[in-house]
Amino acid sequence: MLPVTRDQRSKAKAVNFGIAYGQGAFGLSQNLGIPRAEAKQIIDDYFAQFPGVRNYMDEMIGYCRTNGYIKTLMGRRRYLPDITSANNTVRAQAERIAINAPMQGTAADIIKVAMVNIHRELKQRRMKSKLLLQVHDELVFDAHNSETEELKVLVRDRMQGAMQLSVPLVVDMGVGKNWLQAH
Repeated sequence: MLPVTRDQRSKAKAVNFGIAYGQGAFGLSQNLGIPRAEAKQIIDDYFAQFPGVRNYMDEMIGYCRTNGYIKTLMGRRRYLPDITSANNTVRAQAERIAINAPMQGTAADIIKVAMVNIHRELKQRRMKSKLLLQVHDELVFDAHNSETEELKVLVRDRMQGAMQLSVPLVVDMGVGKNWLQAH
């Protein structure tokens, strides 16, 4: 198996998340800088290869139409009254949210659980390192030099173990004098 480059990973994420969040051929073509016809073919091929994604999307929209809300794996609800709107544009936006909210909301739940558990562990161990901020699915730390290796093990363990899922949670890490160097 050949290693995946950062550019390939970025494009794969654009395709996966774009399609899962209801992005059409026009939006995907803009994101990837490719012709619309090529983007449409990518979308068609994607759904042919991964029919479960289309099933998931349809299930989330149906659930939301029936219940008026969608929820995360931890049970947080997002109400979407526009899911039954007669206005196609308004309804389509609610449908995209119904598809997206369980994934994004669950990701937010997971990172918050990880943050609480990491903070608790830092205090229990009386570590000097500090959790500074969260940026989407990233946590940024001010790591004390003497604690860097211990902190990496702690963070990886608490992030990967924040929630039990049917797929593994994978954590990538970087270390640097600043956030840019850590990437």
